[in-house]
Amino acid sequence: MRAVIATDLSDAMEVAISSKTCLECLQRYGIETIDLLTVTSPNVTTGMPGSDVGERTQRALDRERTALEAERFDVQTHVVRGTPHRRINGLAERVDADLIVVGSRGRSPLEERFVGSTTRDMARTSTRPLLIQRIVERADDHEVANEHLFERVLYATDFSANAERAFDQFRSLSGATQEATLLHVTPPDRRAATDGVEDATDRLDALADDLDRMGIETRTMLREGETVAEILATEDEVGPTVILMGSRGRGRIRRLLLGSTSEDVMARAESNVLLVPPGRMR
Repeated sequence: MRAVIATDLSDAMEVAISSKTCLECLQRYGIETIDLLTVTSPNVTTGMPGSDVGERTQRALDRERTALEAERFDVQTHVVRGTPHRRINGLAERVDADLIVVGSRGRSPLEERFVGSTTRDMARTSTRPLLIQRIVERADDHEVANEHLFERVLYATDFSANAERAFDQFRSLSGATQEATLLHVTPPDRRAATDGVEDATDRLDALADDLDRMGIETRTMLREGETVAEILATEDEVGPTVILMGSRGRGRIRRLLLGSTSEDVMARAESNVLLVPPGRMR
């Protein structure tokens, strides 16, 4: 399997790429080949006399490549100019990537609501499974929020086709996931009758049976309330390392209108987030 890792060559991304635990998790997911991509601004000129921007970029990229190769990944590096999310998506399509990885920094109550523009744009436009990896900013350094990327999964489902596609990710996650919590939230404006609750319980139990057969310890939860708030409350309660969700794809014109649940969880969660869009899934 193949992953595209987007890097801005910052200290934060170097911390993530140098984490052996994170890289081992990607290997358990099935990743063997990595395309390491950095996108430079089209306004940056690297060929002017005295400019060493291109050399510095390549040196930083080579450091990250060396860290990945030390963990026995087959690595290709790419330096391109343009709009980040377009270039990342374009490369992922060209190499037929199974996963895209982007970093997201900031977990303060204010910062949580303003994820980086590239991360937001990727979540809205990616046609490949997208892992948003949390990197915590400290006073003078950074650290990965959850190095065991996929060890404990919180899977939020509304039983839609998009959610079913996200559940299919457990086929790849089975080698990396030890525990899973399956969550369904009933919005307050759709209070379920008894038969509705029983149906949701049965459907969660059926999914749990599938994971039990994979050797994943699984529990199910039903909650009632505002969807994002209940997902985040469950995150606080069970402490996942990643939240797995389907995202609602749109047409070319409307695709920038990502489902508000996916976008809000992505922006406010403290865990890593794995978003699975409709379309060409593994």
